[in-house]
Amino acid sequence: MLEKDIERKLVAGVKRAGGKAYKFVSPGNVGVPDRIVIWPNGVIHFVELKTSKGALSRLQGVQARELQKLNQKVFVLKGDDAVSGYLEQFTEEFGVKS
Repeated sequence: MLEKDIERKLVAGVKRAGGKAYKFVSPGNVGVPDRIVIWPNGVIHFVELKTSKGALSRLQGVQARELQKLNQKVFVLKGDDAVSGYLEQFTEEFGVKS
């Protein structure tokens, strides 16, 4: 599965649950996560998407650690199964329908 297909699955699943999955583009800040996910209860996650064999670049790792230092939740989801697991976990945890 291509990364763009994995990204579509995440966006559709979050939307079905009543949340938003905004594309994160920050000019001058290479390596920021792909999506900012906002769940209906106000919880915010930063999500980087990869194919099942994909790996973070050095700059993506740096950006993820910087966000974590600011007490932000950062998820790296590798492949279709990881996205399914993420959606299942958080729709259940936050009591929203997927």
